[in-house]
Formats: sequence, C-alpha cells, structure tokens
Amino acid sequence: MSIVDEARAAVGLLTVVPVGRRALRAGSDTGAALWFPLVGGLVGVLAAAAYGLGEALLGSTYGAALALTVSAILTGGLHHDGLADTADGLGVRGDRARRLAVMRDSGIGAFGALALIAFALLAVAALARLAPPEAAGALIAGHALGRWAALAQLTFVAPARADGLGAAFAAGRLALAIGSVLASAIALVSCGIGAGLCAIAGAVLAAAAGGLLARGAFGGRTGDTLGAAVLLTELVVYSVAAAYLVT
Repeated sequence: MSIVDEARAAVGLLTVVPVGRRALRAGSDTGAALWFPLVGGLVGVLAAAAYGLGEALLGSTYGAALALTVSAILTGGLHHDGLADTADGLGVRGDRARRLAVMRDSGIGAFGALALIAFALLAVAALARLAPPEAAGALIAGHALGRWAALAQLTFVAPARADGLGAAFAAGRLALAIGSVLASAIALVSCGIGAGLCAIAGAVLAAAAGGLLARGAFGGRTGDTLGAAVLLTELVVYSVAAAYLVT
C-alpha cells in the first residue's frame, strides 16, 4: 500500500468519511495504523468546533455534549460500540470463550449501556469545567491520544482470536514510534506544555491498563477492546486536563 492508501485506510476505518475502506496490512510497521493519532486529532478539531458553537449558544455543558455527539457521529459510533461490548464481556459470568461470545452479540446489555452513560456523563462533566479554549484543546488532545492508545494495543497485545477486526491488522514498533510523536505533538500544541505532558502521562497509563485488561479478561485484543481503549483514554485526558487547569 502507498502512503496515500494507508492514510485513506485509516480515515475509512476510523470515520464515516467516504474515502473508500481498504484492508489494513497485517504486521505493517509503517502502515495505516500510524495515521490513527492524526485522524483522531482531525476528528478532535471538528469536535472542538462543535463545542465552540454549542458553548456560544447555550453554555459549556451544552457545548461539551454537542462535541461528544459530533465525535460519535463522525466515527460512526465505532468506539462506543467497542466500549459497550467490552463492558458487556467483562460483566458476564464465565470463561474467556463466554466473554468473547457475548462481545460478538449485536445487542447491548446492561453493562454496556451503563458504560456508555458513564463515559458521556464523566466526559461532559470534565469538559464543562474548562474554559472554552482549554476545552477545545482537551478535545483535540483526547481524540489524538485515544487513537494512539489503540495503536499501542495493536503493537503490544496479540489478537484474542484468529478472525475479527482485532486480528485483521497490526502495528509494529516503528508505527508506534511515529504515532507517538504525532500524538504527543498534537497534545502539546493543543493543551500547552504542562497540561499536554499530564495528558500524555494519563494516556500512557490508560493505554497500559487497557492492554492489561484485554490480555487478562479476553486473552488478547479484539476490535471491541481497541474501541474501549480509545474512549477510556479520551476520558482520562479530559479528566487530567480539568484537574490540571482548573484551580
């Protein structure tokens, strides 16, 4: 795949933008996965614009809710579905095979619904505490670092099964290195040095926790655990930014 095809594949996978979806090359060190943070940052820019509009109309809480809504629409609810399915898998009683089977069910159970509600409430609460420029920066950083967390899981966590989105592609150390530079640069520029460094540290911890959870509970990564890692890292970034910037 050319660089253009790899970028198109990342955009087609992570958003609803009609660029044409391409298969991601398994094991590629410099493939589509390294574009994940940049694509996330661009989605974050659009979410930040929605925040600005909503905040101007009805205040910061409405702006935060509108930003998260626009983000969900732009991504086709891909990561939200992953978070819900992962929560349902964690909530079920049984072995790993049972958890994986529940995650493949197209319906959303009680644990999944609660996870989505909790994400929305906590994210809105964190973003609403920030001044508009700071909230916009946190949205951009959160989206970039969230997709970086998925890239990290692709690099360090093996697939839980031989089929499915989690096994359809992979990333190597070079892709992670490039993606890390991109994500860190976006976070530092959008949030400033102090808040940006705290956001990066929070993202690293969230990504590590997500990877360990995927291994321990499911025996490896799946498309759902990747989506869950994205949203959980976003939430950590918003929370860290609010804790750092709000006095």
